[in-house]
Amino acid sequence: MFRSRIPVNPLPTGIVTPLAQPSGVESTRESAPMGRDRHNSAAAPIAPARTTVQLTPGSAVALAAGGGAVVLVVGAVLVSMLLAVAITGVSVAVIAVVLRLLVKDMHKH
Repeated sequence: MFRSRIPVNPLPTGIVTPLAQPSGVESTRESAPMGRDRHNSAAAPIAPARTTVQLTPGSAVALAAGGGAVVLVVGAVLVSMLLAVAITGVSVAVIAVVLRLLVKDMHKH
């Protein structure tokens, strides 16, 4: 299930590692040796070797803790922004009530 389907050759040796078959049947075909196909080397560019990332249990725990910390920080920022909007709304409502009372008081006199 987690087997790589990309052929991996750390160094270009001329022998191609076959793709992993999901059914368990493996191919026994090999490419021609390097000596016979030297004129075709420009036609098939060689991809650079990629390193695989291996997660140890400790690094998985650290990754989960880091993700949890990011969620907590983003949540705190969003809650503080919501609180700022709520406080601003309440203060605008209080100012509107005070201004209405002042205008009403001015019309009485």
